[in-house]
Amino acid sequence: MTAFDPFAGDTPRWFAIPAHRPFLEDLAAGVLDWLGDNPPEALSDATILLPNRRAARAFGAALATQAGDRPVLLPQVRPLGDLEEDEPPFSPGELGLDLPPAIAPLTRRFEMARMIVEQFAPGLAPLRALELADGLGAFLDSCHIEEVADPGMVASFGGEDFAEHWQASAEFLGLAVEAWPKRLEAMGLVDASWRRTKLLRLLAERWAEHPPQGPVIAAGSTGTVKAAADVLKAVARAPQGCVVLPGLDADLDATAWGAIEEQHPQSALKRLLERAEVARAAVRPWFRRPVDPGVEARGLARQRLIHEALRPAEATADWREEIRGLRGRAAEAGQSADPIALGLQGLSVVTTRTEEDAAATIALMMRESLETPGRTCALVTPDLALGRRVAARLERWGVVADSSSGTGLGQMPVGVLVDLCARWMADPLAPQTALALIKHELTTLPEATSDAVVELEKVAFRGPRTRDWTRVEARLTQAGAPRRNGQPPSDWTLARLAQATALAGRLQTLSGTATAPFAPRAPLDAAARSLTTLIEALAGADVWAGSDGEAAAAMLSQLIEGGTSLGEVSPGEFAELVAGLVRDTTVRTGGATHPSLRILGAIEARLVRADRMILAGLEEGVWPRGAPVDPFLSRPMRKSLDLPPPERRVGQTAQDFVQGACAPEAILIHTERRGGQPAVRSRWLWRLEMLTRGAGVDLDRPTEMQATARALDAPGFGQGGLAKRPAPKPPVARRPRTLPVTGVERWVRDPYAVYARYVLNLKPMDRPGQSAEALLRGQAIHKAVERLTLAWPDVLPEDCEDQIVHLLHEELRHHGFEDAAMAREGPLARNAARWLTAFETRRRAQGIEIRVEEEVALTFDADAGPFTVTAKADRIELSSTGAAILDFKTGAAPSAKQVKSGFAPQLTLTGAILAETGLSDTGPVEPEDLTYVRVVGRKVAGEAKTLAQGTEAADLSMAALAGLKARVRRFDLETTPYLSWVAPQFMGNFGGNYDHLARVWEWHVAGAEEPES
Repeated sequence: MTAFDPFAGDTPRWFAIPAHRPFLEDLAAGVLDWLGDNPPEALSDATILLPNRRAARAFGAALATQAGDRPVLLPQVRPLGDLEEDEPPFSPGELGLDLPPAIAPLTRRFEMARMIVEQFAPGLAPLRALELADGLGAFLDSCHIEEVADPGMVASFGGEDFAEHWQASAEFLGLAVEAWPKRLEAMGLVDASWRRTKLLRLLAERWAEHPPQGPVIAAGSTGTVKAAADVLKAVARAPQGCVVLPGLDADLDATAWGAIEEQHPQSALKRLLERAEVARAAVRPWFRRPVDPGVEARGLARQRLIHEALRPAEATADWREEIRGLRGRAAEAGQSADPIALGLQGLSVVTTRTEEDAAATIALMMRESLETPGRTCALVTPDLALGRRVAARLERWGVVADSSSGTGLGQMPVGVLVDLCARWMADPLAPQTALALIKHELTTLPEATSDAVVELEKVAFRGPRTRDWTRVEARLTQAGAPRRNGQPPSDWTLARLAQATALAGRLQTLSGTATAPFAPRAPLDAAARSLTTLIEALAGADVWAGSDGEAAAAMLSQLIEGGTSLGEVSPGEFAELVAGLVRDTTVRTGGATHPSLRILGAIEARLVRADRMILAGLEEGVWPRGAPVDPFLSRPMRKSLDLPPPERRVGQTAQDFVQGACAPEAILIHTERRGGQPAVRSRWLWRLEMLTRGAGVDLDRPTEMQATARALDAPGFGQGGLAKRPAPKPPVARRPRTLPVTGVERWVRDPYAVYARYVLNLKPMDRPGQSAEALLRGQAIHKAVERLTLAWPDVLPEDCEDQIVHLLHEELRHHGFEDAAMAREGPLARNAARWLTAFETRRRAQGIEIRVEEEVALTFDADAGPFTVTAKADRIELSSTGAAILDFKTGAAPSAKQVKSGFAPQLTLTGAILAETGLSDTGPVEPEDLTYVRVVGRKVAGEAKTLAQGTEAADLSMAALAGLKARVRRFDLETTPYLSWVAPQFMGNFGGNYDHLARVWEWHVAGAEEPES
């Protein structure tokens, strides 16, 4: 006789393992206790049905652990959610012999989209057709799972009782559910969801009529699928069969049990028992391994606490009475400890600021678990992005956790390459895409040498993007031309440019071949073939090796096959489609992972227990997720079809939360902000906090791990704190002795920028493909006005307006403006030319001599030696009384207040130079007019903004020079630092090229240090 016999007594036999107990370990211990002194092979005749493959694998490990040194042959462990008729306990030919094979998921998606385009919406774009196919597939899957007898009856919902858009949805579904089975029949395939449900239904019917005679244990399933529930019912009635339920609440009072709704964690178990016609009181406890009495008492208290916190909403009015009842029953049982406080032992809540903060804290908790030999830790979260963040954080210690979600193809090298190639086909001259492609680790182009890539990036792809390959070639050719001083480039530079030119030619050839099918649209299968050819041209045929290569090859082959006759796509649509497929493809990499750390989804973790359970993502919309929105059916429509309400999924995830939260050590993680927006903590966490607050007991909220995680990432670990505002003090001999007036203006506002540029000699590089239309437009207008002045220095031509328009058009095109941009710039140029004609006519009527782009300089003595300030004015107009200094701008000009306060000394310092040294052929000239000329061509085409005239202009100029001398004198002291942003009021609209080097964000934003004005 054995101590525990699950098959003793009358049928049906229903058991339950409480939520606070480790389900698989107790299940394995009960099976071994039932086996007793029987030979090891006796267990091989038994069949264990578990919800999924991960649970099946974990049960095998639990059975081996519980058996210890005892030799045992494993039973037939099968995942109930993934049955095939040719695997035990089913013999080939006995179950589902006539069932056709299931259609592959991606093939189904494309075939369904193709059907929609051909039969319901001709001309519909493939992307939109795929979106409709996803919605239709989800509807059919729910009908298959719920075994809706006639999904076509949805067409009858087109009456006037429903809104017009619901009527249109019903009409579409009514037609689609009839057409899709016919298409599947022609293909000799069936939907995978229908096939799984049919197998379960056949198994339930077979076992109901002919119960299995061997031992069968169905454990861990909640019977959310009707056919699976009937399988459980048949197992419980078999001669040697029983069902083991996870986490059934046997203590919930009858009133609360009757009030359970769809979102309650016990809702699935309640429906299962009702379908099986079994009373909750008839469910017996499963075998319990002996454990420490204190541990068992804490587990029972935790389970009761969690169940009370999540009791039905209608039954929460008596929470305080229940708290008093719990404490009273504990006192009657002779327990001295408060049951609420006892249940909270080992349970803690950690609130983090952001997702990254949460990932760092969780990773540190998991790593800390490894300090105890044999200790296990599991992160449970439905947030895949958070799981990836934690996995990446763990890699800093060389630890790879076992992740149930696999790895997204888009996170792996081949997936990134596929996405880049599709985007490059859509826009071959996008600098960021092209550079990422040729720098990719899998790219094997022989022309893509390191020198060629560097030179091509520097010369052709940095700065405003080129519009065609001829401009790329022109940039490379210009870079090889002699410099302004007439000196030719070195042979070394010419060799690098030659390599870059060869690489550019290779890219041009590849882009032409890749985009050849698009004219401007291409069939989807042709586009996929072109993409495959491009990938192999860049990376070779070996790119399809490895797990990510195999997944990408399978995806592209199904895209080629399924894309036939689906319709044509533009390059942009094709890139968007490929990006979505890459994002949705998961790769199961396998490989070596740490045996003590796991990252699990909520469903995978339902039956798994670790020494430390971390439940993360406890925010509304994450865990639980919001009820899904059905794009085709309203709630009344779903109810008429006998489909479950959307809230049912919330109840299923609630049970997963309960199973994890009842672990001996459970850590609940809540994040205050997600995606930069405030997050609302999960309703389950909120209820737990409300219950404990009402009981007068505080939840444990440790902060040590957060502090340690932040310290690990803090700049200068061990010293603490964010970066301080930089204040370098270079030797006086290294400080600049010559500055242009524009450099002086920057010096006044941001001395650190002068230090970086003129002391460290760091020159900013243009970003690849940076948007610089405003800058180029300003340069074009400057050059057009300069050419006008040089061509007609005295008398303007009669067709002055047309000449200016011609010059503007020439310069705009020379600076890279293409037809699309010129369509906008044409009217602006005409308006600007009209205003400039009137402006030039007025200025020249004063009898002036115009000097354009003439350089002037002034050198004065200073403590550390002579200092020179230079200027290159856009225009100087000489008259008999003095000089007018004009600066042309297309953006906002400095205000008079900024000029007078010394923050914009460009014009005033130019005036001072003229007053002191003058032009090369004139001698000193008195500045009498300081004017900014703004040319925009819009509603207000332009304006001349005179800042000062006469003696005021001269006084401002000399004041600016005095200010410069005082600044030079101050910075000639080695104790004077080059501070970053001493004038913070200009940071918003006058950001510097060296802000990242000065780490402005750290000391000014994160560190909240206020710079001194």
